[in-house]
Amino acid sequence: MVGADLLAAGIRYCCPQLDIAPLAAMAQAEKEINQALERGDEVRLIGSSLGGFFASALMERHPAAKRFKAALLNPAPWPARDLKDYVGELPAWHTNEVLQFRAEYIDDLRSLEVGISDPMRYLLVAAKGDELLDWKEMVARYPGAEQIIIEGSDHSISDFDQHWPAIRSFLLS
Repeated sequence: MVGADLLAAGIRYCCPQLDIAPLAAMAQAEKEINQALERGDEVRLIGSSLGGFFASALMERHPAAKRFKAALLNPAPWPARDLKDYVGELPAWHTNEVLQFRAEYIDDLRSLEVGISDPMRYLLVAAKGDELLDWKEMVARYPGAEQIIIEGSDHSISDFDQHWPAIRSFLLS
């Protein structure tokens, strides 16, 4: 729905499959952002879960980030803390692939932790029914950001279509 909606509005979008290695994932995202900037595109980020964490790091570290806006969907507030018990083999989310989550990735995640310099550039979408992450931690992690707090729902925001118009409006304003 999101991709079709953006394309219909003449908006280019990119949704790369990011590497499991945090620093490699950041490099991939930075490459996409740099290519968009070279084309003269405005950059807007949407990140869900760990992708929300990466979007936050990009929002604070990229040289052109002051021009960006980001919508964070149930973002992982402290993945270095929360993923430390998952070092080893992990099943990929949507495939049968087995991924290797290495111990050094915890330090890499910790190195990407940032504060937020301009909360007005962020939209937090947090579901109280998220079965993996605590929505209160998300709210505390993004003080001053515009917020949509969803009663119920789940980690994947199964009712995303209901919230897309407000997310789209924030990103395109």
